[in-house]
Amino acid sequence: MTTTTPTAQTGDTVAVHYRGTLDDGSEFDNSYERETPLTFTLGSGELIAGFDQAVAGMTPGEKRTITLDPEDAYGDPNAEAVTTIQRDVFPEDLDLTDGSEVPLMAPNGQPVMATVTSSTDEEVTFDVNHPLAGKTLNFAIELVEITPTGTDG
Repeated sequence: MTTTTPTAQTGDTVAVHYRGTLDDGSEFDNSYERETPLTFTLGSGELIAGFDQAVAGMTPGEKRTITLDPEDAYGDPNAEAVTTIQRDVFPEDLDLTDGSEVPLMAPNGQPVMATVTSSTDEEVTFDVNHPLAGKTLNFAIELVEITPTGTDG
């Protein structure tokens, strides 16, 4: 009797551990440190495309290292995603120093995290691009588990 090792397919729920680094070696995320694998539906668009594509075809226990250019990750920074807002609309005790992250409301009503890029006594400029936009991302991925969609009979 031959058993085949399952491979991750579109529609499957998969659990992966991963470590994400930038080209300079700095780590931006690590599921091992949280001691909880990331669980998602393969091919659903929940994750950046390049990560999702890398997991497809993996088998449980398999490890893979990938490098994603910005277009396969968070894209290039969008100049239109920078906005300036009058300082007096914010509470006085809110940290609006350069580099601080502040939750803002997008035009569609969704909350979005923005990074302060500059501020004066009158205005604050925010960048609402994803912090990893424009960056090459490196991932060490380990497929922990596959839960296939439906049953194959």
